This record gives sequence, C-alpha cells and structure tokens, in this order.
Amino acid sequence: MTELLKNRVAFVSGAGRGIGAAAARLFAREGARVVLAARTEGQLKAVTGQIRAAGGDASYVVCDLADPAAIRDAVSQVVERHGRLDVAFNNGATITAPGPVDQVADDDFDRLYRVNLRGVWVAMSAQVAAIRATAGTGAIVNNSSVGSLAGNPALPAYGAMKRAVNSLTESAAITFGPEGIRVNAVAPGNTRTEMIETWESDSPGLTARLIAATPLRRQAEPEEIAQAAAWLLSDRASFVTGVVLRVDGGARA
Repeated sequence: MTELLKNRVAFVSGAGRGIGAAAARLFAREGARVVLAARTEGQLKAVTGQIRAAGGDASYVVCDLADPAAIRDAVSQVVERHGRLDVAFNNGATITAPGPVDQVADDDFDRLYRVNLRGVWVAMSAQVAAIRATAGTGAIVNNSSVGSLAGNPALPAYGAMKRAVNSLTESAAITFGPEGIRVNAVAPGNTRTEMIETWESDSPGLTARLIAATPLRRQAEPEEIAQAAAWLLSDRASFVTGVVLRVDGGARA
C-alpha cells in the first residue's frame, strides 16, 4: 500500500499523549516527517524516541497553546527544520470539570477559550502562511468533539469552544480552498484517553454511560481517531474540505 503521507512534513499539536501521540506515531509510519508540539517536554521526548526507534523521522518543540507567540514560533520551527509545511493536525486542547453553565468559573472559561479556540485560530493562520510560502498547497485538520454537535449541559463551555472550532474550520475551508489548502475537522466520540479518565473521576460511571449510548458498544482507541485525521490530510481525501467528520462509533447517528 502507498503510504498516506509519504514525503509530507507534518505538524501535530498536543502530541505528548492520547490522540496527538497516536497521530504523530501514525503519521510517521505513513511516511511523514513529523514535528510534535506540546507543553510537557518529557512526554514529547518519549513519543519522539518511540517514533525514531521505529525508523520514523520526528522532532519536537515545546509549545504552550495558550501563548500565540509560542504557537507561531513552533510553526516557524517546522519550516526552519524541514524547509516546508505540508499538513497539520491541531489536536491539543484543555478541559475543565463537568458542570452546568452557571457553574463554569470565569478563569476556566477563559482558559478553554485561549487553548481550545484561540489556539486553533492562531495555529491555522500560521500554518496557512507557512504552507503558502513553502509547499503551496496542503491540508489542515482540527480536532473537535461530538460534544460540539448538540447541546452539552455537562460541558457547556468545552462544547461551545469546539462548536466554534467547527465554524472556523468551515470558514477556513471556504477561504483557502481556491488556493488548494483543504481544512477539515474530526469530531471524536468516547475515546480512551486521559481526558476521558479525568472526566470519569469527576462523574463516576461516565464511561459506561457513553459506551451504552454508542452502537459499537466500546470506546475508540486514540489511533482510530488518528486514522481519520491521516486520511483527511492525505491525497485520498483530495476533494474533501469543510467537513466535520464524526468518529464516534455511531453515537450521533
């Protein structure tokens, strides 16, 4: 089989663990030179080492997604290291404890905005500029959530930021499509990550309830979300843009 991302230079945020780490490993197996970004250097070193040990091409940059300057610098470093940027997966996000709208603290709301929404907007803007200046054409995938697709009383601020990411994705797809830059999103459902485990600790029984509401009757593995992102970034999705792709085991069917 042809490697999905052969000879591509890929940027992955939130790449120290979970879906981001799975994506970085997968993209490298699919032929990409991958630059990983996240806040925690120890995690980045570990995942980068795994990729290199398996014969892949990977490096990392420490980046706080709440800091626009750090995001722009991280994207610039990709170009400095590899001379180009072809594809990007804006995966990194933060969470807050579950609770109704009127119990979301101002600081929590602001943190969700800075990382989950503004961080994606800044990253996309920097990535589009880098793709324009180097590869010329390319693709971007943003990580959303099925929690953005309907009312989300347990995670209202998180859902609101992710719904805004959907809108940004669609707007960017329309804006940059004429230049040959595709922009899509994946919307994962219940996935076996530390994020879900954290929510489970605040809401015991959450995972079981989510599985019961999923026709496939299980959680997704992080690599299953990464596979969807890889396809959207590849030429096999060459006529796909502006899509928010549910990867949820049928939970929103």
